[in-house]
Amino acid sequence: MAAQPTRPEHGDHETAPVMDVSPFKPSLVKAVFRDVTPMHVSRSAAWAAASVTRTVLTEIIDGARRAAAEGARKKLVPGDLVSAIDRNVELEVGGTWYDHSPTFKGLTGVLYDAEGVVVPSRQRGRSPRPSAVAGAHRFEAGVRKLLWSQGVTAVPAMVRDLDGIASVFLTDLARAAAMVVREGGGERFGTVTLVMSGEPAPPPFLTDPLRARSARRGDRRTIGRDDILAATTIQLFGGNLRQRALTEAREATQNTSAG
Repeated sequence: MAAQPTRPEHGDHETAPVMDVSPFKPSLVKAVFRDVTPMHVSRSAAWAAASVTRTVLTEIIDGARRAAAEGARKKLVPGDLVSAIDRNVELEVGGTWYDHSPTFKGLTGVLYDAEGVVVPSRQRGRSPRPSAVAGAHRFEAGVRKLLWSQGVTAVPAMVRDLDGIASVFLTDLARAAAMVVREGGGERFGTVTLVMSGEPAPPPFLTDPLRARSARRGDRRTIGRDDILAATTIQLFGGNLRQRALTEAREATQNTSAG
C-alpha cells in the first residue's frame, strides 16, 4: 500500500513534526462505516475518510496548541479545546459528543422534551449511547499520534474529548456518504458558507469537481472516494478547513486503487 503524502504546512506548523501516513487506519474507518451502513467501502474511500478525519483533528489540536502556548504550556487541557472552538467556529464538529463530555457541560444549551419541559441532566444519560460515543476509545492511538505530530501531549480528559470528536465526526461522515450513494450523487446537497460580519463573501466553489458532476458514478452498494468528498462538503460547512480537507483527501488517494 502506498504511503500517504505529507501534510502541507500552514500557519506556524513549520516547527511541528509532520506525519506522512494517516493515523486512522482503513480498517478502523471500515469498522465505523459498518456500524452505520451495510454498503461496501472501497479502499480509496477508506483512505479519503481517514484523511479528512486527520485533517479535522489536526486543525482542532493546532488550535488547542495555540491556546496552550499562550499559557506557556505544551500539555493540552480541555479548556484549550473550548478556546480553539471559540476562536474558529469551523472546528465545531462532532457535536453529538458534546452532550456526553464534562468539558462541554453547560455550554451546549438547555435540552427540552417534546412538551417543552427542561430535561434534567441526569435523565439525558439514561438514553442509549450512540455507537460513535461508545466506540470513541478506538481512536485513542491515532489521536496520540496526532498530538505527537504537533509536538504536544494532553491530559487524559483532553484525549477523551478528541477521541469522542473523531469518532462522532467519522460516524457522521459515514452517514452522509451513505446518503450520497442512496440519493445518487452530491449535486443535490447544497452547501452553506459561513461569512463573518463585515467580511466579503468568498468566491463560489467553481473548481470543485463535485459541483460540476451531473450524476454519481458507480453502483448503489459501494461507497467510493467521490462519495466521501461529497460527504465532506456536507459535514464541513465551508471555509479553509473544508478546502484543505478536500485537497488532502484527493492527494491521499491519488495513488490508491479503488477496490
